[in-house]
Amino acid sequence: MHASFVELSKYLVLESKKGYNDKTIVGGFERLLPAWKTRAQDQGADEETIQYIVQKLDGYAKRSLDERKAIILDLTSYLQKPTAKTQQEEPGAIGHKAATCSPVVRSYQPKAVFAPITVIQGVGEKMALKLRKLNLRTLYDLLHYYPRRYNDYSRLTPIRDLQIGDECTISGAIQSIQKRKAKTSHLQMVEAIVGDGTGSIWITWFNQPWLTNRLNIGTQIVASGKVDRYMGRVCLNNPEWEPVNAEHLHTNRIVPVYPLTAGIQQKWLREKIFQAIHYWSERINDYLPESIRRDEHFPSLNEALKGIHFPQNQQALANAIERLSFDELFFMQLGVIRQKREWQALSAAVYSMDPDMLEKEIISLPYILTTAQRNALQEIQHDLASGNQMNRLLQGDVGSGKTVVARFAMEIVIRNGKQAAFLAPTAILAQQHFDTLSGMFWGDEILKKDEIALLIGDTPEKEKTEIRGNLAAGKIKLVIGTHALLEDPVEFQELQIVVIDEQHRFGVEQRSTLRMKGNNPHILIMSATPIPRSLNLTVYGDLDISTLTELPGGRIPVKTYLLFPQQKFIVYEKIKEQVEAGHQAFIVYPQIEGDEEEQNSLAVLDGYEQLVKKTFPQYRIGLLHGRMKQEEKDAIMTQFRNRALDILASTSVIEVGMDIPNATLILVEGANHFGLAQLHQLRGRVGRGDAESFCYLIPDEDSKMENERLKKMTQTNDGFELAEFDLKTRGPGDFFGTRQSGYGGLNLANISDIKLINRARIQATRLLETDPELQQEDHQALKYELENLWKARNGELS
Repeated sequence: MHASFVELSKYLVLESKKGYNDKTIVGGFERLLPAWKTRAQDQGADEETIQYIVQKLDGYAKRSLDERKAIILDLTSYLQKPTAKTQQEEPGAIGHKAATCSPVVRSYQPKAVFAPITVIQGVGEKMALKLRKLNLRTLYDLLHYYPRRYNDYSRLTPIRDLQIGDECTISGAIQSIQKRKAKTSHLQMVEAIVGDGTGSIWITWFNQPWLTNRLNIGTQIVASGKVDRYMGRVCLNNPEWEPVNAEHLHTNRIVPVYPLTAGIQQKWLREKIFQAIHYWSERINDYLPESIRRDEHFPSLNEALKGIHFPQNQQALANAIERLSFDELFFMQLGVIRQKREWQALSAAVYSMDPDMLEKEIISLPYILTTAQRNALQEIQHDLASGNQMNRLLQGDVGSGKTVVARFAMEIVIRNGKQAAFLAPTAILAQQHFDTLSGMFWGDEILKKDEIALLIGDTPEKEKTEIRGNLAAGKIKLVIGTHALLEDPVEFQELQIVVIDEQHRFGVEQRSTLRMKGNNPHILIMSATPIPRSLNLTVYGDLDISTLTELPGGRIPVKTYLLFPQQKFIVYEKIKEQVEAGHQAFIVYPQIEGDEEEQNSLAVLDGYEQLVKKTFPQYRIGLLHGRMKQEEKDAIMTQFRNRALDILASTSVIEVGMDIPNATLILVEGANHFGLAQLHQLRGRVGRGDAESFCYLIPDEDSKMENERLKKMTQTNDGFELAEFDLKTRGPGDFFGTRQSGYGGLNLANISDIKLINRARIQATRLLETDPELQQEDHQALKYELENLWKARNGELS
């Protein structure tokens, strides 16, 4: 044990004998600690252990007797443990205490970097609670808590050259200083004049009266802020300032600006991050192999962390951002590539179908399959016959014909006597798929009526019990349902293919549960939300992808218009015209119930009443929203499908699953309340027949007409173009989140940066080709970081 820790241990024993009264040393531990800490550091004791001790004893005198006892016993035990770093370590042996890691990677990253944030001096439990609101719990979190922007104060400006509105840094001496109270409030103000030889400037600080004790006439300071004008004079209001001889963190440099929460000040957080960076950036091992750093011309991890937080210049900042963004994408690529290799190694049953029989059924369809549909079907056939588990994403825009492709995929398995499951995100969509698929399979006499079942939350319990029994016995060959299929009582005799519709609505755990219902069943995932190429390479990188790029023949693009609220009468006239021509219309609202004080309600209940009583009393109008019982929803949808209703007033529950070829117009009220992907899905409810169709978007206020998403909707019907636009303007949140991924490492990277993604993918592929399990000695720090970022080793990303 290091001599300094031996010394402290003696004091701890004495304190225990004296009943934890803090009288072991004159002045108590509060007086002992600063001198002891300096000696321990000078003598080369382990910094991690020193910081831990100081943090534990901080505020000891103010603690209760029980708390003091717990502190002393904890420290005594800590110093006596053989795993504690109480001896000087050899250079490079930092972090041997990482007991939570596997033995292979135990010594490749210091455990203390994952220590609670309270080990930083000045961060107590109260501040730690506030920092948790920013998801800052450990030193590691702090090191990777990147600035949201920067103020460039790196160039000193002579006072005579200052211009109103400039963000500037000046350096000068205090020429005068005084404090006073504001005339119109209790605000205390400190006013100073600072000169630099070229001129002078008036500086005002608010509610900082103590500055008059810190700043004397002649004191040299550096101040940074925005140049303003007050009562005809040039001034700086509430600028950041530091003494000329200080380590400049807040002035005279590129200054980081961090996201904050209540009770956390920018200056305080900046100083704590600087403390962490100053100490830990030199002690963390660089996980990125040297060969990759050399190939990509990247700075070291130490340089990158310093450069992202406290850059010396703009080039250093750019280099740091590129390196750390690459790291995030690189670890994502490592994860998805490994996942894909794992499932590709899983064996699965082989299924095929007589080609002539399949072609005969395709030809007998009431429409012609597109080239894209045929290509997708060929890819699926290859998967099913490969002997490996199929994990394929079938993506296509609204109306591109995904369901019929999925039908043939399931038929191939069903004709071999096995079972299929079709999972839909909502009961409405499950019901529609049940109707559609039943017509396909019964009509072609592939299955009998009792061999297809619908299982949703509203299915009567008696019927559920019967369905479960028939699934377990193998009598039911195809079951369509919602998340109810994931419930434990549902068992299959031999589930061999699972189709998941609108997959982005299901999380990792749900898909894993469904997978376990069978013996490595083949999985086909469908998405009507077009997925940008960058997400195909990252989030969905562990899946094989088939894309339906064509719409079935005869589909006419929907004409989309953006109108002011006062132009609603134009849409009403168009609705009359379409209904009189024998067509139907949707009117969509963003909410179910409105506020009584609202003059222009965006609620479907209010809107429906207005439509029935005033706007269209001559037409048959239906109401549909999420709070209705399933049987009520089904009844309304059936009426609308059978043309017993002219207009359907609804919330966004129609976003998926409403296939009404006779509907030719959709009006979206309060359109600015919907996301771009959602608006595209809503627009897809019309234009499904052979008649010209229309979509009208009306925001709730004139000012919202400038909404970029609404404008984009009028410019294109291409879902993939809209998805790319949404990704660039709003980020990847709509496409994936923590529910979708075990990966927690995307904080900085631009997910639409295809070039950087490709670089990361190439490097990850090369690395895994040479060392698939990352067992080489120089890959251990990399493996440690990978396991830390991928919270669920066997979790699915997509």
